[in-house]
Amino acid sequence: MKMKNVLIIFGGKSNEYGVSLKSASAVIDNIDKEKYNLMMIGITEEGKWLRFNGTTDEIRNNTWFNHKDCKEAFISPCRSHKGFIEINNYETKIVKVDVVFPILHGKFGEDGTLQGLLELSGIPFIGCKTLSSAICMDKAIAHNIVREAGIRVAKSLTIFEEDDSVIEKIKEKNMNTPLYIKPAKSGSSIGITRISNLCELNEAIKKAFIHDNKVVIEEAVNGFEVGCAVLGQNNLIVGGVDEIELSRGFFDFNEKYTLETSQIHAPARISDIKAEEVRKTAIKIYKLLSCEGMARVDMFIDVNGDIFFNEVNTIPGFTGSSRYPKMMDLIGLSYTKLIDKLIEVTLINELVETPSI
Repeated sequence: MKMKNVLIIFGGKSNEYGVSLKSASAVIDNIDKEKYNLMMIGITEEGKWLRFNGTTDEIRNNTWFNHKDCKEAFISPCRSHKGFIEINNYETKIVKVDVVFPILHGKFGEDGTLQGLLELSGIPFIGCKTLSSAICMDKAIAHNIVREAGIRVAKSLTIFEEDDSVIEKIKEKNMNTPLYIKPAKSGSSIGITRISNLCELNEAIKKAFIHDNKVVIEEAVNGFEVGCAVLGQNNLIVGGVDEIELSRGFFDFNEKYTLETSQIHAPARISDIKAEEVRKTAIKIYKLLSCEGMARVDMFIDVNGDIFFNEVNTIPGFTGSSRYPKMMDLIGLSYTKLIDKLIEVTLINELVETPSI
């Protein structure tokens, strides 16, 4: 069989650029290069697209864009091209692509912008489509949809920069501290502050507005966080359930990537019955938000055993120690097999969705 051309896109003009470098490096190191012809395009923090042919060490230490063979390259939105355009000494060529694996986190990569370009191009790609990516990226919108479906969501309030009387609005909703102040559209807990007193509110709001023009104020759930990995579109593959154990504070950016004072238990330390309830809730949320390809659904279990929706990550962390691969490993999908399955499912769905002529 002819090897499939798999294009990895990494980096991005996002405050999660560094996370993308780690995730992409792990995928590149573990993809079966005897089955796939691997190609790479990196996007710098300034937004420049470059075809890259170097090593993952260069990606990890963020020197990849200095590689001598880097050439400008970008996805063509023209469906007849089904690939990317590479520019070399003012000459262009079209490079065909069978499937794209976008490994970008946050704005301009996970929020539907890149997905829109890929949908225009007609190239199959791993992960959620444009609408789902945009909805899941916006915590306020995702919460409203899930809440309307009857799934528990913590009390919350959405504010904009011109809003005033925020404390009065919090009291009107009978929201109690501790509260989380979050940018509506940001990942990796960047810009999030947990406050235990309303005197801390204004400073936390200012911090959140640095990262977005919309902020969510959310009541803390008295319990612990669990996650569930989901893969596919119709015949879903559901991974194991994991649990985040905190010794203090919350699962902020530093804790997510160092685990200095926290621990992830995979599988979660809950009963089989509760784990099955978590999985069923994750599937319901995944379908409600039109997810496909892959996503990690994060929830809370409170002191009464009730499940609350937290958020959906449509391009979850993909390092060897990241939660999504670990949860899939619990059901026998090793890292390399997981990449295979994501590619396989994407290409099968493309065949199903493409009408015969």
